[in-house]
Amino acid sequence: MCRLKDCEESNRRRKWGIMGLKTAAFGGDRLEKLRNSGVVSRSRMKLWIIRATTSIFLWTCLVQLTALSETRGLRVLKGWPSCFSQESSAVALDGQSHLLRVLPPKRVYKNNGYLMVSCNGGLNQMRAAICDMVAIARYLNVTLVVPELDKTSFWNDPSEFQDIFDVDHFITSVRDEVRILKELPPRVKRRVQLGIIYTMPPVSWSDISYYHNQILPLIQKYKVVHLNRTDARLANNDQPMDIQRLRCRVNFSALRFTPQIEELGRKVIKILRQNGPFIVLHLRYEMDMLAFSGCTQGCGVDEVEELTQMRYAYPWWKEKVIDSDMKRKEGLCPLTPEETALTLRALDIDRNIRIYIAAGEIYRGERRLSSLRASYPNLVRKETLLESSDLRYFQNHSSQMAALDYLVSLESDIFVPTYDGNMAKVVEGHRRHLGYKKTVLLDRKLLVKLIDKYNLGLLNWDEFSTAVKDSHAQRMGNPTNRLVIPDRPKEEDYFYANPWECLQMQNEDEPQQVSSI
Repeated sequence: MCRLKDCEESNRRRKWGIMGLKTAAFGGDRLEKLRNSGVVSRSRMKLWIIRATTSIFLWTCLVQLTALSETRGLRVLKGWPSCFSQESSAVALDGQSHLLRVLPPKRVYKNNGYLMVSCNGGLNQMRAAICDMVAIARYLNVTLVVPELDKTSFWNDPSEFQDIFDVDHFITSVRDEVRILKELPPRVKRRVQLGIIYTMPPVSWSDISYYHNQILPLIQKYKVVHLNRTDARLANNDQPMDIQRLRCRVNFSALRFTPQIEELGRKVIKILRQNGPFIVLHLRYEMDMLAFSGCTQGCGVDEVEELTQMRYAYPWWKEKVIDSDMKRKEGLCPLTPEETALTLRALDIDRNIRIYIAAGEIYRGERRLSSLRASYPNLVRKETLLESSDLRYFQNHSSQMAALDYLVSLESDIFVPTYDGNMAKVVEGHRRHLGYKKTVLLDRKLLVKLIDKYNLGLLNWDEFSTAVKDSHAQRMGNPTNRLVIPDRPKEEDYFYANPWECLQMQNEDEPQQVSSI
């Protein structure tokens, strides 16, 4: 029995010993795994900490570098505006017109609301209006939505802002002055969709205080105000200097045309420059211009009737009955091609110089251009200098075609507008900004008198030519003051034709004061 019990005890101990060995072995493996996992966890933790620390360090460095670049103006991120000028054109033609610069820092201010604007008129009428609206938005501390361009005017151009101007450059180049968005934020857009918006045309030629006293309260009340007319809504004179200079900054720097338009402009300029100096003649003798103005000098009876019918067909052209002869004698008509030829000859313009006609289709085409071409055979247009494929994407887009003419006009050796419309005025001012480049500002009232006397034989050629040259010796875009007429702002000199507040007057450190009568 004892032996039996001893054997059982021995077997039990052996059994438990084996089980104990297995249990111990199991416990050792688990412990080893736990130890290994702990090592792995610590390694991962260290790696995570290293990555996080590195990310924070790099982010801090990036912020510091950005702040430093904004302070010192390092040229590393964005292109300077590429205005054509005598000095910059050679660089532009080499494809190096876009120098790099850092974005200006954002201006921090309390936003009073949102301003939407719908421009009206042609390209240069809208261009000046955009400059005004940016200045107004800055003064009111409101956010401006990228302006909507006119698509319902006579020209019926469907172009959007981004089809004509470099919209990203426009937004970023003035972000230190005003916040500009491509569209309203979603929550604000919903308010507009629900009709919670105030729409109105501002009063023409208004002082900036009008916008502070009348428009700002409406923006604060409705959050969004839509100005549905923008032409000539800000007065020419007696505005704060920072407002005037911002108008110039937008015009000369922020409103850069799209790369496609600028590239084509450089191509036209290069072709013209191959034969030396060239003139741009802004010949305002399109059908709509004659119909609107009622100027029918040199037109036949059928043509006069056609132009009159066109004027009556458009209700927004308010003046219907027009005395063409009286208007011409007052200097309110564009020069005809025949009158233009006599004037250029009287000014001793070289017969062989290339003359680029910056205009739409001339009324009655070659028939009316024949006398001008006889005097100046090297008449060219963009359509004759470029292949049809070059203009394919610009056809039926009058504003884009006008933008091309604008660039060529800036670069020309002499600019001669035959009428003081919006393009003539804005180009004149831009050429002043580029160093008072020669712009022949024709005295049409005097010219038609001299031309009529010459045609009647009351003046011989030498007398006529001398009179024309003498009367225009000081009308070549020289530095001059802007005329102020108190209580008659529409009759004053146009700001964008002579923005003296932004110009360095020749031989003077500061601009002169505006004269008044």
